[in-house]
Amino acid sequence: MSAVTVYLPELADVEAFVNIMGRFPFEAQLTVGHYVVDAKSIMGIFTLDREQPIRLEVKTADEAQLSALRAAIGKYLFKPVH
Repeated sequence: MSAVTVYLPELADVEAFVNIMGRFPFEAQLTVGHYVVDAKSIMGIFTLDREQPIRLEVKTADEAQLSALRAAIGKYLFKPVH
């Protein structure tokens, strides 16, 4: 399993993110606090506090798939301001 933090503040971000996640065959979950939803569910994502960074956990050990996923969601990866 691998995890990254994503940020999906806008409706268009959620829609694009779900479309990207749907291209991958593995299971994925999004977590904010104690809330956990399917990362491929647009309705599930709308139940989260999207103003907060969201933890994305994927269930695959395939490095090629992980690399492809990171490239595809690069725009949504959370980059904290220092």
